[in-house]
Amino acid sequence: MINLKSYLLNFKLIASTYFLVIFGLFLYSFTQVDLGLTLTELSIWQVAQRFFQSIGYFDRPLSTNLYILIIVLLFSFYFLFLHFANNNKISKKQVWILIIGITLILFSSYNAFSYDLFNYIFDAKIVTAYHLNPYEHKALDFPNDPMLSFMHWTHRTYPYGPVWLALTVPLSFLGLQFFLVTFFLFKAFIALSFLGTVFYIGKIIKKIFPEKEVFGLVFFGLNPLIIIEGLVSAHNDVVMLFLAISSIYLFLEKKYLRAIILFFLSIGVKFASVFLLPVFLVAYFFRNNKKFTPNNFFVLTLLAMIIPVFLASFRTTFQPWYILYFLTFAAFVSYKYYILIPSVILSFFGLLQYIPFLYLGNWDPPVPTILFWLTLAPIALSAIFVVIWISRSFIFKDNKA
Repeated sequence: MINLKSYLLNFKLIASTYFLVIFGLFLYSFTQVDLGLTLTELSIWQVAQRFFQSIGYFDRPLSTNLYILIIVLLFSFYFLFLHFANNNKISKKQVWILIIGITLILFSSYNAFSYDLFNYIFDAKIVTAYHLNPYEHKALDFPNDPMLSFMHWTHRTYPYGPVWLALTVPLSFLGLQFFLVTFFLFKAFIALSFLGTVFYIGKIIKKIFPEKEVFGLVFFGLNPLIIIEGLVSAHNDVVMLFLAISSIYLFLEKKYLRAIILFFLSIGVKFASVFLLPVFLVAYFFRNNKKFTPNNFFVLTLLAMIIPVFLASFRTTFQPWYILYFLTFAAFVSYKYYILIPSVILSFFGLLQYIPFLYLGNWDPPVPTILFWLTLAPIALSAIFVVIWISRSFIFKDNKA
C-alpha cells in the first residue's frame, strides 16, 4: 500500500511538472502573434499581447532560447513516459490524463508556427460571408477584409478536398463572422480530432497487440512534434488522419462499407491519405491468408504514408508537420527499434526546423542551407543509430552464448 501511494505521488509530481512545461508552451505560442493581428480589443489583453510580441519579434535570442528549452523539456518527459510505458510503470488511465490535460491547455493556444489555420478560416469565410466558391476565389480577391493584414498565402485558391470545406463551413457559420470565436471553434474541432485519433490508435493496438497499447498511446499522444503541429499549429492533417485511422479500425472489425466511407472522407479532407488505398486493397484480398499478418499491414501503411512526404517535399519544401503522415501509423509498430529510433530522431529534428526563423525572423540565406542539413541529418543519424542497435544486440547475444 505504501509503494502504491508513493507511486501515485510520484506520478502526480511528474504530471504537474509536465503540465507546467505544456503551459509554458501555451504562453510561448503568444510570442508569435502576428504584428498585424489584435486578438481582442480588451486593453488588458493588448498590454499582455504587446509583452509577448516584444519577446517573439524584438528579443529573438531570448525567444529562441525559450523555444529550445521547451523542446528539450518536452522530449525529456517524452523519453521518461516511453520508459515508463515500456516497463509497465504507467497505466492507460494515467496516459489519458496527460493527453486530455495537454489538449485542454493547448487547444486555445495561438497557432505559433503556421499560418495555415488562418487560411482554413478564410476559405470557409469565402462561402459564409461572401457567398462565393473558394475553388475559384482567393483571399486577395477581397482586399478590404481585415484578415488580410495578418494572413500569408493569400494568392492561392482552395487547395484541399471538398470534405474539409463541408466540415469547416458550419464552423464559420457558428462563428458568426467573429474572428476569435471562429478561431477557437476551428482549434477545438482539430483538438477533438487529435483525441479521436489517439482513441482509435489505442483501440486498434488493443485489438492487435494488447500488451503494447499503453506504449503506442504514449508514442503518439505525447510526441512533442504531434502535440505542437496538431494542437498548437492545428493542421487539418489531424482531421485527415483521424478519419483514416477510424476507417482502419472499422476495416479490422470487418465493417467494410463504413470503413470505405470514412476512408474516402479522409481523402476528401486532404489527398495524402489516398496512398493508403493499395494497402487496403492488399489487406482485403489477403484477409484470409494467415501469412499476411497485422504487422505486415501496419508496416505497409507506414511505408505508404512516407510517399506523400517525399512528394510534398519535392513539390515545395519539406515541412515538419509532414512527419505526421507516417508517424501516426508508426504508432502501431512503435515497439520495434527500427521504427522507434527514426521516429523520435525525425520528430526532434523536425521541431528544430523552426529555430532559424525564430532567431533570424526570415527564411533568407543561409536559412535554406541550414534547413537542408536539418532535414538530412536525422535521416543519417537514424540509420547510424539503428545499425548501432543491431550491432549491440549481436554483441550481447554473443556474450550470452
